[in-house]
Amino acid sequence: MSVAYAQPVTSVLRVGVYENPPKLFLDEQGSISGIHGDLLREIARTERWQLRPVPCQWSECLTLLERGEIDIMPDVAIDSVRQRRFDFHQQPALLSWSQVYESRGQGILGILDLDGKRIALLQDSIQQAYLESLAENFFLNVDWMLYDNQTQAFTAVAEGAADAVVSSYHSGDMEASRLGLTPTPILFQPSQLYFAVPAGRHGAILTAIDNYLIQWRADPGSVYYRILEQWNYQNDRGFPGWIVWGSIALGLALLVAIAFSLALSYQVKLRTRSLQDSEQRLNIILNSVDAYIYIKDYKLRYQYVNRKVCELFGRPESEILGKTDESFFDSRTYEQIRQNDMRVIRQGERVAHEEHSVSRDGKDEYTFLSVKIPLRNPDNTISSLCGISTDITEHRKMNSQLQQLASFDSLTGLPNRRLILERLEHALGGHEITGYQGALVLIDLDNFKTINDSLGHNHGDALLKHVAHRVERSLLPTDTAGRLGADEFVIIVEDLALEIDDAVNRVNDLAETLRVQLSDPFDLHGHEVTTSVSVGVAMFSDAESVDELLKAVDLALGAAKNAGRNTVKFFNPAMQIEVTRRTSIEKALRRALDGTGLDMHLQPQVDGDGKVVGMEGLLRWEDAILGRVSPGDFIPVAESAGLIVPLGEWVIAEACRILKRWQQHSATRSMTLAINISSRQFRSPKFVRQIADCIQQSGVDGRLLELEVTESLLIEDVQSTIERMRELRAMGIKFALDDFGTGYASLSYLKRLPLSQLKIDQSFVRDLLDDVNDEAIVKTIIALGASLDLRVIAEGVETAAQAERLTELGCYFKQGYYFGAPQPEEAWQPVFDQAAPELPRLPQSGSTAL
Repeated sequence: MSVAYAQPVTSVLRVGVYENPPKLFLDEQGSISGIHGDLLREIARTERWQLRPVPCQWSECLTLLERGEIDIMPDVAIDSVRQRRFDFHQQPALLSWSQVYESRGQGILGILDLDGKRIALLQDSIQQAYLESLAENFFLNVDWMLYDNQTQAFTAVAEGAADAVVSSYHSGDMEASRLGLTPTPILFQPSQLYFAVPAGRHGAILTAIDNYLIQWRADPGSVYYRILEQWNYQNDRGFPGWIVWGSIALGLALLVAIAFSLALSYQVKLRTRSLQDSEQRLNIILNSVDAYIYIKDYKLRYQYVNRKVCELFGRPESEILGKTDESFFDSRTYEQIRQNDMRVIRQGERVAHEEHSVSRDGKDEYTFLSVKIPLRNPDNTISSLCGISTDITEHRKMNSQLQQLASFDSLTGLPNRRLILERLEHALGGHEITGYQGALVLIDLDNFKTINDSLGHNHGDALLKHVAHRVERSLLPTDTAGRLGADEFVIIVEDLALEIDDAVNRVNDLAETLRVQLSDPFDLHGHEVTTSVSVGVAMFSDAESVDELLKAVDLALGAAKNAGRNTVKFFNPAMQIEVTRRTSIEKALRRALDGTGLDMHLQPQVDGDGKVVGMEGLLRWEDAILGRVSPGDFIPVAESAGLIVPLGEWVIAEACRILKRWQQHSATRSMTLAINISSRQFRSPKFVRQIADCIQQSGVDGRLLELEVTESLLIEDVQSTIERMRELRAMGIKFALDDFGTGYASLSYLKRLPLSQLKIDQSFVRDLLDDVNDEAIVKTIIALGASLDLRVIAEGVETAAQAERLTELGCYFKQGYYFGAPQPEEAWQPVFDQAAPELPRLPQSGSTAL
């Protein structure tokens, strides 16, 4: 009986399907079929996913996947490039390798026989890049013929348009049998095949796939093996799932190809001496490669070994030949190797597996990745086997370390966000089955930023380690603690009680205990530091999915902070209104990004004479259902939902469109347009390129675009920030420091930043006439701007008296409702039409720009 491990991220999954039977294809009814198709359909049936096939050619499928136009792509091998483009699950879905198939009479027996041949390949496949490199290294002149799908490639060979074709052995054996082609001894690139999703998306789907594959592969009677048997695929059930094939595939592929060339050379040598020179050259190559290559007879006695095997056993070739592995390994290793070898000798199988080996004296341990094939007599009986083994001992250790880094926080050693989400999915599944209540507890340090900024990052890191230790010390073995990021810690509490009241009391006791314990002083390198924590709690019964539970506990934590911090708050039904509101805003905002509703309103910036010198673009949004939504409502939702970057990209594109229109009129040709940039958008790897592309495509003058950034953005990785700002400054783009005076800007690095303007925050302008402290701050900012040769502009100016006082203090550039409220571009057209735009004064108002 299968168990649904995760609720689907989306009820409909768009699946890329290219024709590659028997692994993947569309059947006559247009449904996904083949090995991968049947596996995915079985998972989708249990998880209640609706699969929507998207037919495409191989290269096109990968492009659609990267763009997010399909959600999942089966039958993808991992390499370094694809690891950057896509996300993969951990447990491989299928084991495969590549092989060359020829038309009759071509005589392709080894890799060198490809010289002068026309070889058909699937375009953008892993075989293409590998074989092109291999041919170049061997100085082979090969005519590579690239096709969109495997059927076209095989047909080309059958019709005489190509001499041979390269394919995975699944489709290769089937197509070769159908078209009368012959498999050659050239095998290479053993690989593992996965389902791939766009990078950064659908993590829950990958987790679910992993869980099913782990469960199925451990059960010989599972649906997994029934599907393989249905498609007549002999899978090595013992093949380890953790090996990262991609990182060793290129080297292994070369060695496999050379090994099988040796196997052929060995058989031919028994009948003729004409290949003696060729064999000698081949032995030189085999003794120089970093792999263990050998031939064993039908009694598993060594008949050939290369130099690496001699070094492994610490003996000359003469003391190895004629002996079995019993002479070199302990009894358990010998029995394991013997069983694997007999599968090759007795059943004629080609096998690829991991072999953990211990030397006879027990001193040395190795892990090998071994590939073995049978060698046959002229009458097709098996005479011996040829094998190649690669030492992956260090790779296994490295992989273990990578898995540790991928799942655990490097600072505290606690599970990281990825592992916490996986465990939370399992915990929710257990709650649904047993009915026992559980809870998610979110802890936030109230004054961590102050401690980190005042004492330094070393002390901040030490505090996080101490907090993690105290949290772990307070938990039961069944509880899970983790670090979500920054100063947020999370606890998954399972199996509290069947009754909700009992469960709430128990988790409340735990939360209060943690709150008190974490309020005790910490010793940080000789400094005694005291902090408090805010705690949010959500019960498993408060939500139906991981996403809903995370949003609920986040709201509970927000309530604890709003209540004065240093307290515990539970998610309650009243907060559900806020969850529903945020969910509605998120869904509508996604629609707006794909359609209409977003708009940019403009607010003027004036000089000392009241003339318009520029505008600030302020994002506005009106939804057909929700109506006009305040930026104060939808910007936080965009931040938490991961939409702030695409929202920022829309703003940049719209700013360039406006500037392009302005450049067509003399009155607006020299006006600047300022837009706000979020921290996450600024840190995006595509940020600089997007602005450069937008400026180039629109043809606008980069000097007229001004980016407003906050102090909090600038203090994150100062050197990286400066480098990115300089790249943009080289395009002419200006930078303004927004809300200056409210953050943590340090004068020591403020001088290093390529800024052009400081903006006095409206909070200081509002009480300028009544509060001597605010006036003193404004004077300081104006003086600082003058000393750094930066223009200073005051925002939030709402009265004539404020404007006059700012001018008296030396601030000549201003912005605010006194000069004009944010309005659509067309509303300012009468002002733009003036030769020297000058604004009419509006009535004094208490309104504040958003």
